[in-house]
Amino acid sequence: MTNTTLIETRNKEPAMPHVIVKLWPGKSEQQKRRLADAITRDVTTVLNYGDESVSVAFEEVTPDEWGEKVYRPDIVEKTATLYKKPGYTM
Repeated sequence: MTNTTLIETRNKEPAMPHVIVKLWPGKSEQQKRRLADAITRDVTTVLNYGDESVSVAFEEVTPDEWGEKVYRPDIVEKTATLYKKPGYTM
């Protein structure tokens, strides 16, 4: 039995969630690892999934591209799905 099959069998659903963090470039690998660990801990605690079910990715977006690649499509156009809104506007 593969690891994925084991997870699906135990949870009776595919492994998830996958969290994508979009941020400006410049954070260290240590900071990203610490944030990924913290997100994983909280997801497993709040949603009651095992650590093996969670994946975390980082997408670096330059400040010049933030409005076009993040703010408009992920914040303005999906405002109804935001559980934490930013304290800034563009």
